[in-house]
Amino acid sequence: MPTSATPAVDDAQPSSPVPPAGKNALDRYFRITERGSSVARELRGGLATFFAMAYIIVLNPIILGAGQDKFGHQLDNGQLVTATALMAGLSTVLMGAIGNVPIACAAGLGINAVVSLQLAPKMSWPDAMGMVVLAGLVLMVLVASGLRQRVMDAIPGGLRRAIAIGIGMFISLIGLVDSGFVSRNPDAAHTTVPLGLGQGGQLHGWPVLVFVAGLALTFVLLVRRTRGAILIGIVAMTVAAIVINTLADIPDASWGLSVPKMPDSVVGTPDFGLIGDVSLFGGFHEVGLLTGCLFVFTVLLSGFFDAMGTIIGVGEEAGLTDENGQLPNMGRILMIDGVAVAAGGAGSASANTCFVESTAGVGEGARTGLANLMTGGLFLLALVVTPLATVVPAQAATPALVVVGFLIMASNVKEIDWSDFTIAIPAFLTIISMPFTYSITNGIGIGVLAFILLRIADKRAREIPWLLNVVGACFLVYFMLDPIEQLLGVK
Repeated sequence: MPTSATPAVDDAQPSSPVPPAGKNALDRYFRITERGSSVARELRGGLATFFAMAYIIVLNPIILGAGQDKFGHQLDNGQLVTATALMAGLSTVLMGAIGNVPIACAAGLGINAVVSLQLAPKMSWPDAMGMVVLAGLVLMVLVASGLRQRVMDAIPGGLRRAIAIGIGMFISLIGLVDSGFVSRNPDAAHTTVPLGLGQGGQLHGWPVLVFVAGLALTFVLLVRRTRGAILIGIVAMTVAAIVINTLADIPDASWGLSVPKMPDSVVGTPDFGLIGDVSLFGGFHEVGLLTGCLFVFTVLLSGFFDAMGTIIGVGEEAGLTDENGQLPNMGRILMIDGVAVAAGGAGSASANTCFVESTAGVGEGARTGLANLMTGGLFLLALVVTPLATVVPAQAATPALVVVGFLIMASNVKEIDWSDFTIAIPAFLTIISMPFTYSITNGIGIGVLAFILLRIADKRAREIPWLLNVVGACFLVYFMLDPIEQLLGVK
């Protein structure tokens, strides 16, 4: 694998420390030859990345569309598809053109769950998206001031890994519930088991079978190292669902938000109705200053560490990092990541972040931002074929949530030092708290507070960064908000 330290040269050119004569401006701008690549490789890599992450066009609308805001409003599925594709295309192109790395961006899984399940129920949708925009703006300020790296260093590595694992479990639970494979037991059941298999402990109906078959197919493709396994699984089970829905008498409600019926036309006019529908500070009026700040912090933290890990991981796989693990143009890359978060909120697509699926393009030879122009261009092209995306039922798409949850967990769990209980216990509490409380915020807060407590108990308080103590204080107030309000006579 060629690296930036030992750049390869096109086979047709003699070896030389100077770029071959006749190379055009495109080659010089993206440093294609210098990084041992070619235009063909970059385009092929960009195509592979798109196929590996195109599922987000379907999944993001499902996650956001499943939520209701404080006033009972749900977002339109077609508008969400447009917003998701548009913001992914623009942020990916921007990362490629300015950051010059083959790292694509789109609405982050996990962050969109925070927006849909935690923010929106407490305020209006424009208010919730405004919180995302504010998180992006804060992220840009952190990058400009140099504080982003300092905050990153303040969170112990094991706890960062646990946050990612907890999000993976949370995403998987969402997939299981939204598919109907797992359902909530009603309170009337008077049982200590909050969730059960299917309905009444049994799987019923064709839609759930589509989910089971899709999950099995995707895992099989993953084991066989098939590129685009997630997308192939979604497409295959969508076709199967359309056939089943045509032949069997299935109520539309059984499929959920999207019914697998072919549209009259595969080409449609994008609906930009959600673009710019944002209220920056309205959420603070609904939930108060403290809770609002914690919500912004949660969105910020949810994407903060995942993006950093993805940037470094993809860069290392592409051979672009130096001996200190730094990428060229790191400042630009981090700033574009912040812009992507804010832009995703402004477009009502939730925060955009770097996608680890970019490694699919790197595997195909992508080494520069030119690959992103291909990936982003395909996302923008998807704007005019949105009717195809809206026929994908939840049961065909949610297997991807379970698979992505597994991938997140598999890549992080082995990196935690389970022999050090002052990190292992907070990591464990973080991981289980997110799905069991159905809240990413709770998981992060419990983990941070447990880490601070156990390090103090172990007489290692000096090892706790002061920034982490500040974060812990904020979470302590968050969890004690109700008794504090009662004490102050607010309630």
